[in-house]
Amino acid sequence: MKIYNSLTKRKEEFVPLDGNKVKMYACGITVSGEAHIGHGYQALIYDIMRKYLKKQGYDVTYARNYTDVDDKIIAKSRETGIPADEYAAKMIENINEIMEKFHVDDPDVWLKATENIDNIIGFVTALIEKGHAYPTKNGDVYFDVESFPGYGKLSNRNLDDALDGVRVDNDEDKKNAYDFALWKSAKPGEISWDSPWGKGRPGWHIECSAMNREAFGEQIDIHGGGRDLIFPHHENEIAQTEALTGKQFVKYWTHNGLIKVNGQKMSKSLGNSLLLADLLEKYSDEAVKFALLQTNYRNDINVTDTLFPDAEKHLYEFYSTLAVVESVIDKLNGMELTLENADVMRAVEASEKVETEFNECMSDDFNTALALSNLFAYFKEIKKLLNVGQSGAYFTALSYAVQIRKTYGLLGLFRKNAKEYVEWYDSKNKEEIPAEVQAIAEERWTARTNKDWAKSDELRAKLAEMGYTVKDSKTGYELTKN
Repeated sequence: MKIYNSLTKRKEEFVPLDGNKVKMYACGITVSGEAHIGHGYQALIYDIMRKYLKKQGYDVTYARNYTDVDDKIIAKSRETGIPADEYAAKMIENINEIMEKFHVDDPDVWLKATENIDNIIGFVTALIEKGHAYPTKNGDVYFDVESFPGYGKLSNRNLDDALDGVRVDNDEDKKNAYDFALWKSAKPGEISWDSPWGKGRPGWHIECSAMNREAFGEQIDIHGGGRDLIFPHHENEIAQTEALTGKQFVKYWTHNGLIKVNGQKMSKSLGNSLLLADLLEKYSDEAVKFALLQTNYRNDINVTDTLFPDAEKHLYEFYSTLAVVESVIDKLNGMELTLENADVMRAVEASEKVETEFNECMSDDFNTALALSNLFAYFKEIKKLLNVGQSGAYFTALSYAVQIRKTYGLLGLFRKNAKEYVEWYDSKNKEEIPAEVQAIAEERWTARTNKDWAKSDELRAKLAEMGYTVKDSKTGYELTKN
């Protein structure tokens, strides 16, 4: 099992710190707004990592946090007139609800910044005592970056370029511009807690370090998050934690790529954020997952107009085949089975092929993209077997289908009733097809039935110009939007 380590910039053999036990932490959502597709993607990726590690026999404890107090949440509180703690609680409730619809499982341990204030204050106090942090006369506390020689080892930055592109606190009492806040003094009307330095609240970076230490102790195996967190967030986590403990904080750093929309980074300032709730109104949760998992988790995902519709079409084709396979079960029950040993062996080999190839992909740094690409060959083979029309071939097709459902369920796929999904997709697409287009499709089917091939081809071309594809079968046709 190999994992790409962002710290060493290479794939490494995965060997936990403590035998078979795996301590895994992923930075969660800052609850200043509704969950967008980036939040959903990151939650999906680390849920999959956790599940695959468990499948490989590891004893995994997976923790994830909610940042429920920070500058953005306080700004939203002022904007809405809702107290910051109430606003954060409501956002968490909304996000949990949409993640449930996305069918991403909860971590083993949920952590919240506001529930760890005492731990955070204790952590900051210890850093001050060790000479790695200092309070100011205003009640702020900063980490002294120059006191930690290893600063920049994750992001490959040095102190000369540590300020590049990063917002810093403008405080004349700071020793250096790149020192970062561990504790922020409260401004009038802000949510705050008592501390040895006066009323205030945690800085963003200290939250994850303190919560990690509370949940797991001084060291963990895997720490994850989006690539945009490498600097400054994860760099600062390393500095403050290792300055306190004198030990390596994380053995394997993992970072997922970012979401882009038509080539541009997704952001609220650009107005191109895709809310997860909106996507799940238009597409099945499995289609959204399929679309996202077609890209290796370390690479950026470019969301185009066709990404999710194409993913839904692929799933429709797969589920259509599964529906046929599952209807074959009735045929097998009504047939006198004449399975030879060779038939049984072929079915067993089909099942083992799916499972083995999936494990090979996932054991190579969780390569979901390659695992999904294998599906097309499997379903092509299933269709061939169905066309043979013999009990042995049916049995092998069924073996493929059963194993695909079992194996790819780990990615959150093929958990639906095949017939119901096909009916849902057909109904959804028929509703979206304008009456004018449907009328042309019907006219073309009549022409085809009457063997007026020229007219049929002419109308097919017209449908294509209007953005629709028609696919014929013995019993009718399927019309889909391109």
